[in-house]
Amino acid sequence: MRLKDKVAIITGAGRGIGEATAKKFAEEGAKVVVASLFAEEVETTVNEIKAEGGEAFGVVVDVTNREHVDKMINEAVEKYGRLDIIVNNAGITADSTLVKMTEEQWDKVINVNLKGVYNCGQAAAKVMVEQGSGVILNASSVVGIYGNYGQTNYAATKWGVIGMTKSWAKELGKKGVRANAVAPGFILTPMTEKMPEKVLDMMKEKAPVKRLGLPEDIANAYLYLASDEASFVTGTVLEITGGVVL
Repeated sequence: MRLKDKVAIITGAGRGIGEATAKKFAEEGAKVVVASLFAEEVETTVNEIKAEGGEAFGVVVDVTNREHVDKMINEAVEKYGRLDIIVNNAGITADSTLVKMTEEQWDKVINVNLKGVYNCGQAAAKVMVEQGSGVILNASSVVGIYGNYGQTNYAATKWGVIGMTKSWAKELGKKGVRANAVAPGFILTPMTEKMPEKVLDMMKEKAPVKRLGLPEDIANAYLYLASDEASFVTGTVLEITGGVVL
């Protein structure tokens, strides 16, 4: 098992990529803290992990609320005595073209996708620095690197996540903490289901592998970066796109 006895927090773990990552980590021996804003989804993911013989407990958390985040970190450490991995996966979209985007759409996405990652990353880093080891993994996106029509707010946050990741890698490496980001392409999740079918079909055709990604494809990338196999990998942005950007 590649994560045997590691303690991992995954935010946004009630659905999509976060859910797949929580289950994958549990399969590989991690003790998983399933975190999400939605209590029913937390309960479902935890129960499914336990049904497969894994170890997990759930936390309802709003990543934009620092008190929620600190409570989540503290609960994990109190229960397991340490924190080895955090996957800052929670994110939202609120799409609109530049001239039509509202301040509310901008602020909402910035708060969750950027401030939320900062809140969780900082809180986790304090524990990891004190124990002398840890891995911080952040959810960026291919959109953050190359941009996308109607996603000014989302692209800004995902590019910002890359900047934070590289900064953290420089600051925390000497403390024994690695920081990396994953930049998925178009993945079949509840988030992408909101996109027009013709756009998804176009992306499928554009990708050399001729399919959209699955949540498990991203979970596998997080697994590698979280494992000791990636002990010399930090400050990296791993694109998992099926070649759609070529």
